[in-house]
Amino acid sequence: MNKITTTQELAVFCAEASKRAYVTVDTEFLRERTYYSKLCLVQLAYQDDAGADAVLVDPLAEGLSLDPLYALFRNTDVVKVFHAARQDLEIFCVEAGVIPEPLFDTQVAAMVCGFGEQVGYETLVRKIAKADLDKSSRFTDWTRRPLTDAQLTYAIADVTYLRDIYEYLADRLEKSGRKKWVAEEMAVLKDPATYAANPDEAWQRVKTRTQSGRFLAIVRELARFREIYARDNNIPRSRVFKDDALVELASTKPQNEQDLGRSRLLLREARRGDIAQGILASIKAGLETPTTDLPKPDKSRVAMQVNPALADMLRVLLKAKTDNEGVAQKLVASSADLDALAAGERDVPAMTGWRREVFGNDALQLCDGKVGLAVKGQRVVTVPL
Repeated sequence: MNKITTTQELAVFCAEASKRAYVTVDTEFLRERTYYSKLCLVQLAYQDDAGADAVLVDPLAEGLSLDPLYALFRNTDVVKVFHAARQDLEIFCVEAGVIPEPLFDTQVAAMVCGFGEQVGYETLVRKIAKADLDKSSRFTDWTRRPLTDAQLTYAIADVTYLRDIYEYLADRLEKSGRKKWVAEEMAVLKDPATYAANPDEAWQRVKTRTQSGRFLAIVRELARFREIYARDNNIPRSRVFKDDALVELASTKPQNEQDLGRSRLLLREARRGDIAQGILASIKAGLETPTTDLPKPDKSRVAMQVNPALADMLRVLLKAKTDNEGVAQKLVASSADLDALAAGERDVPAMTGWRREVFGNDALQLCDGKVGLAVKGQRVVTVPL
């Protein structure tokens, strides 16, 4: 296997790859012990009439710079092909402020082409490349050197079979006229805002049943502190305190370290020192937040009057439409989207872009009583009313 451990070697490969129509990309990383993913390996491959080449780039090698790779990512003449790209792209966006362009995600393309919900790489390898993968090295420690032969074999397979998958899916999309569908999905992945963690919005990811503005103000301050502390110290959020501990703190409102010591869920190291002081300061800030600045809970979903019969009919319509089009249901509309439509809301993703063409327009007519559903043979169809 061709392992790259110097910037010069990487530059030579990327110069050659820049002459191709596309290059396949994958990464191995570790995130269990850090806030930011630690990039441990980059796999690259290209193919043309002269043959094929695949390499393993070691970003942990002393002195190696990934600048040649980032230059390739910015080269708009070469399509960069990933599978389930989001976490890979987050690494490159955070580390270098670069997002590959143009971009193709085979997981999204496979969903558009009827391979099911969030189809895995192994499934596509089996169905398209007619091969089997050894996944035993998937959860190994990629920071350790030297890498084992099993790890190297596993890693290189993630980009070699990806070439066959990309060519197959790209051809399917071309013939079906659905390239623009995938392009719409890629726009989200290419937006740097997708990977930005805003401490001021971190509280919205904390699940709580209490809708009190004062309680949510404390949750907001605790979540903001946790996000900033975890980011600045590059540790997982759970190493600061977990969500259940955060909710407990917002409920009990401890006033000093002695009170923190009574917490059932707080980690021992969070009961003193910088974390403890941050917790106490956050609780104080939440308690002192002016009434006019208290978070306003999203009561729209709670108050939403969902017509359950209509919601069920929308689910039947969605299945019928996606089965007919050969596209994954979840890519078109979520269960929450359907409930929102059944409650009279219209500002949902299913009402935009290609989703509206596939499902949204008929869904609106169903909601407005202009069409009904009927069984025709083995299919469910809409009928005018």
